[in-house]
Amino acid sequence: MLVDVQEQTKPLIRNKRKAFQRTAKRVLFIFLGAVFVAVGLEIFLVPNRIIDGGIVGISIILSHLTGWTLGLFLFFLNLPFLLLGYKQIGKTFAFSTLFGVAVMSVGTTLLHPVPSLTEDPLLAAVFGGIILGIGVGMVIRYGGSLDGTEIVAILVNKKTPFSVGETVMFLNLFILGSAGFVFGWDRAMYSLIAYYIAFKMIDLTIEGFEESKSVWIISENYKEIGDTILARLGRGVTYLNGEGAYTGDDKKVVFCVITRLEEAKLKSIVEEVDPSAFLAVGTIAEVRGGRFKKRDIH
Repeated sequence: MLVDVQEQTKPLIRNKRKAFQRTAKRVLFIFLGAVFVAVGLEIFLVPNRIIDGGIVGISIILSHLTGWTLGLFLFFLNLPFLLLGYKQIGKTFAFSTLFGVAVMSVGTTLLHPVPSLTEDPLLAAVFGGIILGIGVGMVIRYGGSLDGTEIVAILVNKKTPFSVGETVMFLNLFILGSAGFVFGWDRAMYSLIAYYIAFKMIDLTIEGFEESKSVWIISENYKEIGDTILARLGRGVTYLNGEGAYTGDDKKVVFCVITRLEEAKLKSIVEEVDPSAFLAVGTIAEVRGGRFKKRDIH
């Protein structure tokens, strides 16, 4: 009887351990991401009067105009949006965001006395944008946020025809344009460079360097194509049943997932086996489970 109880409790213990590990991992990477953002701001952007978009940009402008600590504005301006996020997205997102914003605010305060690594505004915009983008991407990837404008954009999208991306872009253009009146138009242009670089680094951090691609191939020689992909790429394939809408003929569809670096080789394989094959390639944000692991090839 005691053995049965122990066997029943083992899965519960394993689940609790996995949940703890997931939470610890989320906390660690949100912390590191927020620290990266603080470094990008206080070591590169703020000393060179270069701003970012969103609440961060507004905070930098207000801190410059009032002389108050940047961390205070970062924390308190984000609080109303945290409440909205709690209602609209959930408590896990809200608490993750609160933790990230708190670390970022404290980090900027502690790093404020540290001198800038460069006085060249272009270098500051480039390297500040890179570090900032990596930090924001890490926080987003692990379920948090460091800026409330995305939450505003979600609410606006529900009541207006504007998409989330369009609303964020409009708000950030307004904020970055305001930098021209406060810091000068050359600094506003450097701010646009930093914002663009940070935007690209956020995508790269979230998606990873080995961006995954989904591939759909329709061909009469589906079996040969599938076998060749398996042998020469080491990727597993799945055969799906399809039907042509125009002809009504049964079709076999070859589906597989590859990395961005393998795309050219896969296209050459399809071209060799069946030049007339239908080929569609799409981007995948995330791949989990299954047999995505690559087989050894020779």
